[in-house]
Amino acid sequence: MVRSAAPPPEGDAAAAGAVPTPPGDPDPVVAPVTPAGLILPPGADVEVAASGRPFSRRTPFYWGLTGALGVAVAYLLLRAVIDVGSVLVYLGVALFLAVGLEPIVTWLTRHGVGRGLAVLVIVIGTLLVIGGFVAAAVPPISHEAKLLSTNYPRYRRDILHGHGFLGSLVKRFHLTSYLQGSKAAKLKLSIEGGALGAGKALLGAATATISTVVLTIYFLVALPAVKRLWLGLVPLSRRERARALTEETFARVGGFVLGNLLTSFVAGIGTYVWLAAFGVPYPFLLALFVALLDLVPVVGSTVGGIVVSLVALTKGLPIAVATAAFYLAYRFFEDYLLTPRVMGHTVRISPGLTIIATLIGGALLGLIGALIAIPSAATIYLLIEEIALPRMNRS
Repeated sequence: MVRSAAPPPEGDAAAAGAVPTPPGDPDPVVAPVTPAGLILPPGADVEVAASGRPFSRRTPFYWGLTGALGVAVAYLLLRAVIDVGSVLVYLGVALFLAVGLEPIVTWLTRHGVGRGLAVLVIVIGTLLVIGGFVAAAVPPISHEAKLLSTNYPRYRRDILHGHGFLGSLVKRFHLTSYLQGSKAAKLKLSIEGGALGAGKALLGAATATISTVVLTIYFLVALPAVKRLWLGLVPLSRRERARALTEETFARVGGFVLGNLLTSFVAGIGTYVWLAAFGVPYPFLLALFVALLDLVPVVGSTVGGIVVSLVALTKGLPIAVATAAFYLAYRFFEDYLLTPRVMGHTVRISPGLTIIATLIGGALLGLIGALIAIPSAATIYLLIEEIALPRMNRS
């Protein structure tokens, strides 16, 4: 006699995929189960519900879709960087200035001054320099503007009648019609439009300056925390080397700023002595102007020399020519004697690399690029010297 197999316990039935039945039901219903372990309703077809073939990642459609999405993401990121490009420039310049002024803050803190107070001292000193320049510039500018508004009718009459140097030029090139009649009205409108554009540009420059100053003060106060955050992102095994490279980079940038201030001070002193000796008007204002422009490497003192030579024309052509010759000689002195010695001790890069970096930075970012070109080149040279060259020598 064949004995029927006893039904499995309730737990075993559930594990086998059977649907529990009420007591007394001798025929339990077994639910189908897919290969992935999914329990289907009773009577469902397992072959229909089973998983299909996985999606192939080697198909042209997959590669095309992935490439299109990558291009779209890259385009959106590029657009975002372009839209906030001015903000990134402000941040970069502010961080550069903060790192450059860090040696002064460190020196003050070593002598018992708190960091916040040291930053306040630097801010007050900067405001005093700017205030001195404004105080020296406002009286002569207002005086010359008042003289121009008073003598404008006489100047215009002399020019229209061909009197004087400007009058002879107007008469020679037949420009009289542009100074009277309808063409004069059009010229006036174009001048007014140019003045409006200059006002907008001046407002934008003021906004950029204020933003950069505020960010610089913030970075000066929070620079140790920024440094700790940066080093915390570096793996622990490489943190000490990253710390040494960061300190050396900060030292070179700070040395460039201090060295640049020194060369600008020399340029300002030389300008003041020369102009005072020959009686050129506004020597202190022009000396400050040249010192500020000399902060821009290579081209700063050249532009300042051209402006000062034009002002020296008020004392006669010989003095103007002598002033131009003085700035030409000072240009060679600064480029080949002063700056190489100063930058060689602070930034430690060659004069040729200094000139090349300044030209490239000016072509990329204009005035700001020329200003930060030398410390950027020094940083890149440091990374090549400490990381790239040793790896090449070991390979």
